[in-house]
Amino acid sequence: MMKNNKIIIAAFSGLLLLSACNIPVLVQKTPDLSPLPKQFNGISDSTNSGTLKWQQYFNDPALENLINVALSNNQELNIVLREIEIANNEAYARKGEYKPFVTGGVGLGAEKRSKNTPLGALEEHIDIKEGKKNPEPLPDALLGLNATWEVDIWKKLRNAQKSAQIKYLSTIEGKNFMVTNLIAEIANSYYELVSLDEQLAIVNKNIGILNNAFDVIKVQKEATRVTELAVRKFEAEVLKAKSLQFELKQQIVETENKINFLAGRYPQHIERSNKAYNESLPEFLKPGLPSQLLANRPDIKQAELDLEANKLDVLVAKAQFYPSLGINAKLGLQAFNPAYLVKIPASLLYGLSGDLIAPLINKNAIKANYLNANNRQIQAVYNYERSILNGYIEVANQLSRTENLAKSYELKASQVKTLNASYDLSNELFRNARADYMEVLMTQRDALDAQFELVETRKKQLNAMVDLFHALGGGNSK
Repeated sequence: MMKNNKIIIAAFSGLLLLSACNIPVLVQKTPDLSPLPKQFNGISDSTNSGTLKWQQYFNDPALENLINVALSNNQELNIVLREIEIANNEAYARKGEYKPFVTGGVGLGAEKRSKNTPLGALEEHIDIKEGKKNPEPLPDALLGLNATWEVDIWKKLRNAQKSAQIKYLSTIEGKNFMVTNLIAEIANSYYELVSLDEQLAIVNKNIGILNNAFDVIKVQKEATRVTELAVRKFEAEVLKAKSLQFELKQQIVETENKINFLAGRYPQHIERSNKAYNESLPEFLKPGLPSQLLANRPDIKQAELDLEANKLDVLVAKAQFYPSLGINAKLGLQAFNPAYLVKIPASLLYGLSGDLIAPLINKNAIKANYLNANNRQIQAVYNYERSILNGYIEVANQLSRTENLAKSYELKASQVKTLNASYDLSNELFRNARADYMEVLMTQRDALDAQFELVETRKKQLNAMVDLFHALGGGNSK
């Protein structure tokens, strides 16, 4: 027995040495986080608004309702949820691969052998010896269990299961990242819709002002104070404003339908409030520290999990070079007559065997799989570093954008106030024949453009607040 054990150990060692020969040497790469700055634009406060839930940030009931509807109905998000279930099932399937597989079966058949074959001649010999005739054809009944088990010597199957589990967690982070994108897209589209409402209100008001001015011009034309040219100029300005009115209405329809699509429903009116334009903006968001992005942003966490899974995949691929040990066992009852199945031990059938298999020649496919697994792991390192770099730049950009837009809004608000006063003054001068009608028109155009720019700047401010919140990893329904 000891001699047999030594032979087995020697055989195993020999296979191990032969199969492990010529394993490719890999180029290793690990993430380098040293370039990540310690602060955002000199801000050392660790208070981070990225930890907020979206319900804590948006205080508009109409917008909150839209986001809730989208999180339930958005088709793309629901597709991703099914992908998560698929990944979970794959991880569950991997979990059973390193455990024994047991199957049970029942068989019944009949066979007529040629008497000129070894087995046929043997059956004939048994017949003569026992002095009785076997059934012809000879039946065969079987009832038994079979078990197969690959012993996970190199943790190949366990590492594959861990990799599948991590990939499942990665899909969850992918879903979380999609949620943050969806919330940000709905919020930005909502603010675009409200800004279009504001612009339409400005145009409607401007049409009223132009109509009044047009009536005055027609009266003055009758009094020969102005020419027909002035009348035509004001009429053209009224028509231009009315045309702009319909353009804005079309943009409103398209923006509403964009929101409805994101919410997973057919076109319908979008309830909204303009208080975002009439109230002060939310408090300045706290960016925290750059290192906190690693814990807050779902895309960075997903990239980190993908990297961890790819590292395990390299180990799984490397284990393919080593011998695998398979154990097979069977236990059951077999007889040429089903009535004899209950006769034990005469009908007892059992067996146990072990197979030690190792790749020796033509390992090109295994080598290619190993090298590809390592390349995917290196790709995952670069993707992780890229995700961190992208996250930092997004936050830095939105911080700068928020500050600059706040200053721009103050100046544009002053510009609108000044141009409105200028328009009133030009009207007064025109009535007193101290200004040309073209000065009135140009001043009105400048005032309208400035009002549009002010609304657009307010929308950009709201978008910047949403985008900064999103860049910090906020908005996730954690």
